Amino acid sequence: MTLALQSAALAAVTPESLKAALVARAKAEGFDAIGVTGPAAIGPAGERLMAFLREDMHGDMNWLETHSGRRADPFLLWPQTRSIIMLGMNYGPADDPLALLAERWRGAISVYARGRDYHDIIKGKLKLLAGWLQRETGEAMKVFVDTAPVMEKPLAQAASLGWQGKHTNLVSRELGSWLFLGAIFTTARLPLDAPETDHCGACRRCLDICPTQAFPAPYRLDARRCISYLTIEHKGHIAREFRRPMGNRIYGCDDCLAVCPWNKFAATAREARFAAGPLTEGAPLADLLALDDAAFRAAFAGSPIKRTGRDRFIRNALIAAGNSGETALLPAVTSLLRDPSPLVRAMAVWAARELLGEHSEAFAALRAVHVHNEADAAVRLEWLDSGVLA
Repeated sequence: MTLALQSAALAAVTPESLKAALVARAKAEGFDAIGVTGPAAIGPAGERLMAFLREDMHGDMNWLETHSGRRADPFLLWPQTRSIIMLGMNYGPADDPLALLAERWRGAISVYARGRDYHDIIKGKLKLLAGWLQRETGEAMKVFVDTAPVMEKPLAQAASLGWQGKHTNLVSRELGSWLFLGAIFTTARLPLDAPETDHCGACRRCLDICPTQAFPAPYRLDARRCISYLTIEHKGHIAREFRRPMGNRIYGCDDCLAVCPWNKFAATAREARFAAGPLTEGAPLADLLALDDAAFRAAFAGSPIKRTGRDRFIRNALIAAGNSGETALLPAVTSLLRDPSPLVRAMAVWAARELLGEHSEAFAALRAVHVHNEADAAVRLEWLDSGVLA
């Protein structure tokens, strides 16, 4: 093609036609939602983040503080950004995730973590899409999937994908509450979409169902009380007040998402890998409690669960065992009273107390065997919590 023909071809590509081609390409790559916004559209979300941090509602998530300035202002993350392309992939479950809560001998795992790690799946697709757009425009691109200081949900609302509901998660009129988000920051100028407006109305189902009252007000989350935070992000012992409300939720919590009435428009995920994970949906607690570190790593290779680590995962499974009422789990629970991890031993004590009864002779016998050899202060407190010194 001659230089004159190349110039004519480039001139024929308008921002509108380029965006239309981008949308078609994104849908072909498997994305279910796409919109474009600008870096300035973050608006007051940055101020809300700073208030959230000042109130210490982020708990152990120190990474939110580390890069809070760049998170609150996309210009600081990449000053050359002119457009932000927000994309969503539906991970809607084929069943009701809350039904599993009644099967207390099994561990309930959040829908998002039942399959392969969404970061890997979405990032690969984002790179393909960004590569195509770079070839078409010659402009620079950066892709992000929940691994950089990007406030995906406010940007997704600004890009028309949905709105942040009263549970602070994104809600779509077309796809309900089940959307993974990814972003492409680019130096290309693209036509912007109108932001989505709030459609929660007077509904408060997501707030009322929360087992730990993690929402001090609509649109505000205290992560320190959230079961998703406690089971995934929290590195220490889980406070007594949250253990029974956790039920058999051992990795995340879907309650506030699952009850959203906009899910009547949700569809089952097209991407099969989102639901194709090992030992996830409804795994028997007896099997999970038997996992040592090597078995845990093997079982959850390629899963987001692996990042939590074996000890925190077993901590969660022991709380579920204590809540199960299943005395058949006692051998698995008591075998963990000598586990190398204090995090595990402490919750094994609690689970044994719940299953045997705090004042039972059987629990007193266990305490007599173990408490004097326990060097960890937190585990000793679990043994002595009944107020009866052994």
